Amino acid sequence: MFPWRWLALLALIPLSLSANAGVKVKLTQKGLDFGRELVVASLQKKLMTITVPNISGKERVKPIGKVGYSVTDMRIVKLGLPSSAIGLVPGTGFTLTINNAFLSLHGKWRVKFLRFIKDRGSFDLAIKALTITTSISLRSDNLGLPAVAMASCDSTLGGVSIKLHGGASWLYNLFTRFIEKGMRSQLQKKICPLVAESVSSMNQFLKTLNVLAPVDRYAEIAYPMVSSPEISDSSIGLNLKGEFYNIGHHMEPPFSPTPFFLPNQEQGMLYIGLSAFTANSASFVYNKAGTLSLNITDDMIPRSSPIRLTTGTFGVFIPQIAKLFPGLMMELQLKTLKEPLFNIEANKVTVDAKSSLTAYAILANTSLAPLFVLNLDFSVSARVNVVGNKLAGAVTLNQLDMSLGKSYVGDFKVGSLSNIFQIVLKFAVLPTVNVRLKEGFPLPSLGKFSLKNTKLQVLKGYIMIGTDLQISG
Repeated sequence: MFPWRWLALLALIPLSLSANAGVKVKLTQKGLDFGRELVVASLQKKLMTITVPNISGKERVKPIGKVGYSVTDMRIVKLGLPSSAIGLVPGTGFTLTINNAFLSLHGKWRVKFLRFIKDRGSFDLAIKALTITTSISLRSDNLGLPAVAMASCDSTLGGVSIKLHGGASWLYNLFTRFIEKGMRSQLQKKICPLVAESVSSMNQFLKTLNVLAPVDRYAEIAYPMVSSPEISDSSIGLNLKGEFYNIGHHMEPPFSPTPFFLPNQEQGMLYIGLSAFTANSASFVYNKAGTLSLNITDDMIPRSSPIRLTTGTFGVFIPQIAKLFPGLMMELQLKTLKEPLFNIEANKVTVDAKSSLTAYAILANTSLAPLFVLNLDFSVSARVNVVGNKLAGAVTLNQLDMSLGKSYVGDFKVGSLSNIFQIVLKFAVLPTVNVRLKEGFPLPSLGKFSLKNTKLQVLKGYIMIGTDLQISG
């Protein structure tokens, strides 16, 4: 992300802290368990890097006497974390517990006793019933990103078994009494700092949340958190801004999000709720950018249609047009008077738009002669669906109401044009809109996670997507 875009995002955060969310995300226990597997895999790689310092000293061992020893070149050769669990701590974060872990370590030993006798060899040490318990806090950072930190950590090492290669049997007494104690101490000193590093490294992944995601050359959508995470005993909830902005020009719309709440669900890993505010902020942005206006020409009407954009066709209903401008092609200019309004009800998404339409005759010198201006109020139904990590859709015409705004060719009955403009909307305007809607806009996402098994519900005031997660790429 370019620095200026980070600055733009920073400018949003103070405005967002007391705002309602446009988008809500809820991670269930099933989702947490999926994440736990990734965290444990990362932790296992970290723990495999444990280095144990060389151990040396002198101890009295019966019946040999004083023995000088050193243990060197110790390295982890095997480590397993077969059993783990993650649990939520309401209002704080979560705990990660690893039980019945085991590790194997290989190293070299050397002893000197009775002043001149030396011996050396190697050894294998196995530790069973290793337990690690850590608590992790979850918060929002100053960019509106989720962030984690280790709050506490405890590790205990269970039974130890040692196998020496080379040397006399009395050396086992030296190992079990003195060297094992030193190794336990060194290993326990190493485990929790590595756990802390592993937890901290999760923040690099959390920073991949698309807090400012490009949509197209006109718009981007902001997903910073607007409040602290909501952590219950069964889920983690994130309240996101979920607002469209013109690229490089962030202007707040004259409306705010209405509070809404995701129902308790457990079948999926993740639930995403997108409110009508998010859709309406998109309307506001695209209307400001002027992209909701459209010039309609005859080549946009299907060849099979009996209705053509000509003065001859319109002259059938408005004779003055055919008399004043015989045999000419026409152009229609559609402009939105106000951003279209999305309404989301149970099982139904509709969009209401108010526009003006100016009809022109195209003269021989390609200049435009105005014919009339109509006020159009029309309503469309929207179908929404998830494609990859995007929300896409399509619209169909519900209703069209027209009134005459101005006429340059005398009075005429507007109702007679109803069929013509329904065809224009259905075959010229809405297909253009649907091409854009088919491209969709990005949903909140992290890293290389992608959605699978998605189910979409249209509820009162918002759209809810239930989904599982998978690693892609």
